[in-house]
Amino acid sequence: MMRVRPYVDGDRAELERLATLLMPDDPQPIPENETFFVLDRGDGRLGGYVDVGTRSFAEGCDSSPVACVEAWYVDEDLRGQGWGGKLISAVEDWARATGYRELASDARITNERSIAAHKALGFTEYERIVCFAKKL
Repeated sequence: MMRVRPYVDGDRAELERLATLLMPDDPQPIPENETFFVLDRGDGRLGGYVDVGTRSFAEGCDSSPVACVEAWYVDEDLRGQGWGGKLISAVEDWARATGYRELASDARITNERSIAAHKALGFTEYERIVCFAKKL
């Protein structure tokens, strides 16, 4: 039976697999100081996850610090079934219980599916930016 639950140490290999699917060109280590919720398929595999951290500032938010979705992924075969919303709901419950008043998130400007999912879950879009960097 599938369910959303908090991450446990035994999930690490599956969480790394999902994180690689989310960012195949930019693999990142799994942060130790953030909170994760996972979509447990019930057979030892995970079908998605959400990573929530804390930021001192987030666009569109008035409070500080603010809870912030740092990564959010659902396997393709489970998309469109409400699991992404259940992951975000777990984050919202955790954030409220931890004392946060706002939840921030972001998406790549070209990721229309993620933008639509955020809006469907009640997030408000505040701005779009293009980031620059220059090596010195």
